[in-house]
Amino acid sequence: MVIYVPNAKSILVKQILKELGVTIQQGVKSQASSYKKKISQVSTWTEEDLKVFDESKKAFESLLPHNDN
Repeated sequence: MVIYVPNAKSILVKQILKELGVTIQQGVKSQASSYKKKISQVSTWTEEDLKVFDESKKAFESLLPHNDN
């Protein structure tokens, strides 16, 4: 988990967290450019792409239970 704390409160927050048993990793920072690069590679789906899910849902819902009696 990443918690962003204002620099003015950093020492106090770290002290409280350590007293609560939280381990604080030093020097671990995520880079916005790395995140932006990863998120830009996420594909998007068109309405046409999603249509197959609606059609499948309707087909599934239209199935009637089989009665073996």
